Amino acid sequence: SLWHSPELLSDIQDGYSVSGHLLVCFSSGYFIHDSLDIIFNYQSRSSWEYLVHHAMAISAFVSLIVTGRFLVAAMLLLLVEVSNIFLTVRMLLKMSNVPSPALYEANKYVNLVMYFAFRLAPQAYLTWYFLRYVEVQGQGAFLTANLLLLDAMILMYFSRLLRSDFFPSLRKGSAGRDVDGEKFLID
Repeated sequence: SLWHSPELLSDIQDGYSVSGHLLVCFSSGYFIHDSLDIIFNYQSRSSWEYLVHHAMAISAFVSLIVTGRFLVAAMLLLLVEVSNIFLTVRMLLKMSNVPSPALYEANKYVNLVMYFAFRLAPQAYLTWYFLRYVEVQGQGAFLTANLLLLDAMILMYFSRLLRSDFFPSLRKGSAGRDVDGEKFLID
């Protein structure tokens, strides 16, 4: 949507495109489906962070769909999905114990670059934009609070990624036990 209509970037609050609207609707459906899948397959306890993230996304996206405002902000936030490709490859490589550490090493660095380019940078830009230009009442306040919570989550995930892939010695607790447990979300 942004590729075909780059002029949307000049109006984050009121820019609109049909493809962007459909993207946000589709993404909302995905978050709802994934949340229900987690709940119905009894994974809520181990995946509570995903459920919190999904609840935030669903509530924000529904407000955007209903009001038609901040659609471009949602489209920018959905850029994070590009980095999910490399996070998923990373997880699959860890799960399969691929004998080629070179493949994991290459993905580790590509993943870091993609995490920065498609998660941290858009998130930082939108946080700056919302804190500077968006009204602090109504939908603007709700979305700003949502964005700030998402900032905290993304930074927490980034620190886990750095610890796991670049500073593995920091992952051990005082008893020699892995502080983060077995979860791939954390590993």
